[in-house]
Amino acid sequence: MNIRRMLATAVVTAVTTPAVLLTVTPAFADARPTAGQSAAQQAAEDKPTIEELEAAAAEAQKAYDAAVAAEKAAKEAFDFACSDEAPHAVAAKAAADEAAAAKTAKEAADQALADAQTELAELPETATEEESAAAEKKVADAEAAADAAEAAKSAADEKAKKAATDADNARVGAGQALTKAEKATAEALKAKEAADKALADAKAEEDGDDDGDDSGDDEGACVPENGLTTVAQGLPSKIVAGSTVDFSVRVTNGTDKTLDEVLPFVYFHATDKSGYNVIDEYFDLQWSTKNSPGWNDVADGEYAGSISPLKAGAHADVKLRLKVDAKAPAGEGMAFVAGDYVNDDGTCGGNFFTEYEFDLLAAGSKPGKVDDAKPGKTSKTRPAVVPQGGTTGTLANTGADTALPQLAAAAGAAVALGAGAVFVVRRRKAGSAS
Repeated sequence: MNIRRMLATAVVTAVTTPAVLLTVTPAFADARPTAGQSAAQQAAEDKPTIEELEAAAAEAQKAYDAAVAAEKAAKEAFDFACSDEAPHAVAAKAAADEAAAAKTAKEAADQALADAQTELAELPETATEEESAAAEKKVADAEAAADAAEAAKSAADEKAKKAATDADNARVGAGQALTKAEKATAEALKAKEAADKALADAKAEEDGDDDGDDSGDDEGACVPENGLTTVAQGLPSKIVAGSTVDFSVRVTNGTDKTLDEVLPFVYFHATDKSGYNVIDEYFDLQWSTKNSPGWNDVADGEYAGSISPLKAGAHADVKLRLKVDAKAPAGEGMAFVAGDYVNDDGTCGGNFFTEYEFDLLAAGSKPGKVDDAKPGKTSKTRPAVVPQGGTTGTLANTGADTALPQLAAAAGAAVALGAGAVFVVRRRKAGSAS
């Protein structure tokens, strides 16, 4: 499995990973080897035991069962909130009926006033003083009644409007609660499946280790290499949806040895302004190098080309082109930049991720002069990986502790919005007063 895909997934979803998932991923802790200790030894010491994985799987099952029960309760509450029997629906209907009655009363009062005014205007010249006075009083009484009806109608309309808003808010709240419960269930399921898979793989690995203790094979482990640096150049701190951005990554070999093949890695991650909805699908990244001058697509989680070889003290630039779909919503993004290397003798390693934050602006925005994105913090998380078989010019086929890739993949899975939110939005657009 590609270690970069695993790490990128874990990094960009760290804030939403369920707690139970974190309990079964101790190998994602700081994996920097201590003096005199290899990355493989460090990973072996941090590797969870079968008993720990069994406990984590049991906790994951318990959390999933609780999430299922909570989602069922939220669904029942949502269905009731959208029914005509709900208190807010009953109150909204009663208020709407009162408003309709007040409207009818107002129309009747207006008609009575119009009739009284007509009757007064049509009095003959021969009408007595008493008849004129009576007609004028009738008009005055009708005007007072019309004013009172207008006030009653206004009050009833305001009451009906508030009741309808309260009813809508109650339905929206129930829908949001259902959506949250659906997300929690989906996350708990992924954590449960990851924990079960981690346990099964660890048991299988243990059985395999028992069978292969006499094999004598012990290939070198991939290790962190701070001497290898990867720096983004010309990446703007503000990017407009619908635009194309050209920048580069300078890869420098600061070690004292030639690296036979260096593999730059660039990963773009973003969310909309809510901070919850991942919008990575709107990014399209391509790379170009001196030896491969055409533009080549960067598949999700894969490397942005390769440099072969890179001598000690030398550097090389990889050109990159980011295309952002015009449909991308405004939000915040981050580019993760790193580099791996693999040598002909099977040794391998790489540096840690460097983060470059940027603002994603809506299509048509005019940001003016924009500064380059500055390198932010560096992730120190780097589990050891061991080459599996021969190398093919990338680390895409390297492996890791069998318990890790599934956990990272589970952490990175996006959860779609639940049916509750969709129903509420549709209902609100329909303009129903109840």
